[in-house]
Amino acid sequence: MLHVAGRPLLYRTINMLRDSGFSEVFLVIGPKGDKVKEYFGNGENLDISLSYVFQKKQDGIGDALLQAEKWINPGEHFLLVYSDVVTDENIFASVLQSFGVSNVPVAGIVLPTQSSAFGNVYMDKNMGITKIVENPAGKGTGNYVLGGVFVLPYAFFSYLKKVNGNMTKALASLISNEGLKASIWEKGWIDIGYPWDILSANRMIMDTWKTSSVHQNIVVKDAKLKGPVFIEEGVEIRSGAIIQGPSFIGRGSYIGNNVLIRKYSSLGPESTVGFGVELKNCVLFGKSRIGRLSFIGDSVIGMNVDIGSGTMTINCNIDKAVVKTKINRTELNTGMSKLGAFVGDNSVLGCGHNLKPGSIIKNGVVVPHHLTFPKEVR
Repeated sequence: MLHVAGRPLLYRTINMLRDSGFSEVFLVIGPKGDKVKEYFGNGENLDISLSYVFQKKQDGIGDALLQAEKWINPGEHFLLVYSDVVTDENIFASVLQSFGVSNVPVAGIVLPTQSSAFGNVYMDKNMGITKIVENPAGKGTGNYVLGGVFVLPYAFFSYLKKVNGNMTKALASLISNEGLKASIWEKGWIDIGYPWDILSANRMIMDTWKTSSVHQNIVVKDAKLKGPVFIEEGVEIRSGAIIQGPSFIGRGSYIGNNVLIRKYSSLGPESTVGFGVELKNCVLFGKSRIGRLSFIGDSVIGMNVDIGSGTMTINCNIDKAVVKTKINRTELNTGMSKLGAFVGDNSVLGCGHNLKPGSIIKNGVVVPHHLTFPKEVR
């Protein structure tokens, strides 16, 4: 449900599946899956049938897949899709085409800049996958990895059961017994593993936009729109505002006077942006308020966040070094020289704060106003 280019990741995935010819999709959801069900319902609005499979405990992909076994008929093949993978074009159609040619199980594979965090794929000269090494040691780069899209036979469930849901071992059994063909995807692909991947995915998708789409039911008063801009219904944009595309503004949002929205900014529904705010390369999930005279750059803002006036996200180190941040007390090198803040859902930031590069504010945190008075006055 992370938002990218104005929509949850799943929204984009489901639309691509429909466009690839699928009429029925099963979503494996966990304890917080009600949010998914509330948003998508039975899929009628997307012209596809959606059903939900409940996984009591997040116990790996193999276990999630086993929960859906009863929905697949013996002898059938099915498409397995990882929900945290984003592509710039329709990877599902490409994998299905490979399956149609070979009529054997298929795995979509990609070539990322860094492969050590993924299942590395080794192939023979006929594009048959010979082995998969999960999270190989070392920092080697340039090896093909699993892209999170598979066409698998019903028999794969039996392989999973024999290895207690271990996906890597089950794929090894499939390779030995039936074979597994590689379908190479050479276009854009991002696995959302860290918060900053949202910004990369947002930019990748927006780079595919060539035209604007501005809903007729919006109020624009002496504002300037430049480049491919998507604006939904019920948006009010006040005088002096400048919106540079590619950008997205969700339904029911308010853009105040003299606001500057720069490229690659995505504002979810019911966002409120106050006077003189500058937004740059940022993603707002929706229902959030940005107080006047603030700068939000290279940042991700969750749902229902209140940011006070005069808040500055400092998006680079003074020496221009790559930004590092901490997740669960582990310091991580983001690989990005410009990176702002990540603010969780339902958080409140008081007025007048400066957030250092790579700041992470967890869900529901309340940060008081930055006050310089009252203090002792001489």
